[in-house]
Amino acid sequence: MSIRVGILGYGNLGRGVESAITQNPDLELAAVFTRRAPESVKVRTGVKVLHADELEHMQDEIDVLVLCGGSATDLPVQTPHYAAMYNVVDSFDTHAKIPEHFAAVDAAAKKAGKVGIISCGWDPGMFSLNRLYSNCILPEGQDYTFWGKGVSQGHSDAVRRIEGVKDCRQYTIPVPEAVDAVRSGSNPELTTRQKHTRECFVVAEEGADLARIENEIKTMPNYFSDYDTTVHFITQEEMERDHSGLPHGGSVIRTGVTGLDREHKHVIEYSLKLDSNPEFTASVIAAYARAAYRMNQEGASGAKTVFDIAPAYLSAKSGEELRAHLL
Repeated sequence: MSIRVGILGYGNLGRGVESAITQNPDLELAAVFTRRAPESVKVRTGVKVLHADELEHMQDEIDVLVLCGGSATDLPVQTPHYAAMYNVVDSFDTHAKIPEHFAAVDAAAKKAGKVGIISCGWDPGMFSLNRLYSNCILPEGQDYTFWGKGVSQGHSDAVRRIEGVKDCRQYTIPVPEAVDAVRSGSNPELTTRQKHTRECFVVAEEGADLARIENEIKTMPNYFSDYDTTVHFITQEEMERDHSGLPHGGSVIRTGVTGLDREHKHVIEYSLKLDSNPEFTASVIAAYARAAYRMNQEGASGAKTVFDIAPAYLSAKSGEELRAHLL
């Protein structure tokens, strides 16, 4: 029997989840849900499109609901709300607020007997796992995470929420000197500002106060206030011509030592180079949707993160197949 998946939100991430489901034969897209007029949303696979209000009474038709809204204002409300009705998966990526988001989802999911997996993607997500693994392997060491160069969906979405902003692409850019220093094994002490810069390309509404918008971007807590940020105001035509793609990537690096005299140095590095940030994130989410359903079938409930889920739950292969071919 296929695992029936619902998608709430049909932007870049929602379209990516739709695509990922087609690559996983044990997953089936049951429906796409939107806050827009359903007839205005054209999905590529021909699945039915329903208004989000329909989710109040479709528990018998959906095994896992994937929430594809933004972390700034959508997911803090949506994930706890729908975890009271469905097994859910989200990609909440505001790192500083993950503990409170987890607590809200945990309370709702436990009460309903459902599983809510939060913060799935590549960071948080795959990068988080690699930070944890490398910390366990090299307990005496130091972590470094570099993102980009690439488009951050969450940061771009946060800028688009500012009054007077029509569209935005936000690029996160590692500082090359910082990356080189880390890879050399010199264990530099780096501030947030020394590791990355941020660059925003913004299409403003006609007549908008550009100085106010730039200031709101540069002073936004959890997103831009700790970084050197450059803001460019461009036309919609320039946006479509020069910034239509959504590439991203980055590296998790841990340096550490072993030996009784700490004489041997080691560098662990996990890196990603992504043509499409939302499609890769969606592919991670699809695997965790499988895990959410399986764990709930076994009686698990409450909020979970990637740290709580054994890798075998992510795979459509049996334990025997995994041991024979991937171990």
